[in-house]
Amino acid sequence: MPASDLHIVLVEPEIPPNTGSIARLCGATDTTLDLVHPLGFKVDDRHLKRAGLDYWPHVSINYWQSFDAFLQQQDEQFLYFITTKTKRSYTEASFKPGDKLIFGKETKGLPEDILTLYSDRCLTIPMSNSNIRSLNLAMAAGIVLYEALRQIRR
Repeated sequence: MPASDLHIVLVEPEIPPNTGSIARLCGATDTTLDLVHPLGFKVDDRHLKRAGLDYWPHVSINYWQSFDAFLQQQDEQFLYFITTKTKRSYTEASFKPGDKLIFGKETKGLPEDILTLYSDRCLTIPMSNSNIRSLNLAMAAGIVLYEALRQIRR
């Protein structure tokens, strides 16, 4: 198990460079990356590999056939769903080892029924400018992951 004992979960990611950057982030922080199918690319995509450069062998990756399959294997108390569709800031969460930071696909985010079902586990990254819809997936993953690491490693 990686040292941080945290997971970044990407549900149906679509853009190879985002996933490659997040894989690199996971490698740098000893965080596990969970990729939930269907993926919008092949894992041997040259853009994906380029974004991760030569770090891929140093990343712990789990592959899941579907989001339902992933959720069935999880303890709800360790799940955090990152979305623009809530008011609760990620800074209000009390992160702990074993937590899974779950991000949806770039074009649609996480399914509405999941956000409703787990509304008490949803977090957002507050933004001051309402003209900006959302942050880049890799940037959002880095922001939330480093807050979780800060809390755990106090």
